[in-house]
Amino acid sequence: MVISNIKQGYRMLEGILRDSIVKQSTKQLRRDGYLIANIYGKGIENINAAFKVNDFVRYMRNKKTIAFEVSVGGTTYNVVVKEYQKHPVTSALLHVDLQVAVPGVVANYTVPVTTEGTAKGLKNKGLLAYHRKRVPVKCTIENLPEVFHFNVTDLDTGDNFLVRDLELPEGVNCFLDPRVPIVGIIKIK
Repeated sequence: MVISNIKQGYRMLEGILRDSIVKQSTKQLRRDGYLIANIYGKGIENINAAFKVNDFVRYMRNKKTIAFEVSVGGTTYNVVVKEYQKHPVTSALLHVDLQVAVPGVVANYTVPVTTEGTAKGLKNKGLLAYHRKRVPVKCTIENLPEVFHFNVTDLDTGDNFLVRDLELPEGVNCFLDPRVPIVGIIKIK
């Protein structure tokens, strides 16, 4: 359940520890409305947890930062979503992997891409295309940018923002090829 921590002024996601990791108990938790989760990180032991699905989805939609805090078994962890699995037919969340964001430790993260403005190419029968909705970076949690933001008002048909156009903060590395497009205007046939 989502609880409110009044004294610190933020909301925290609260989960439960899973006693057993066998298939039968996992299925029972899913029937009871829980999302199965694994929490792991450098220097800590893997934690098998579960969160209420509706609370988890609601929390993810309303969070403002990439890293967020969860409370499992009375311990609070600062985590990022590393991977999630969906049901192939219903698209219901089945499983999520959460990586503990340890301060001072360099790790791989994915940073979302946002745009603003109306591109010139949209008036010339173009379509705004996100070639990458998230950009992989390697850095510490302290240097992690929240978002890569692009102003697309000057983009015409055939123009792109590439990886080399990213303004990376100090201590942040992107290992994609500099020629890889991120956002662009493609011509509609």
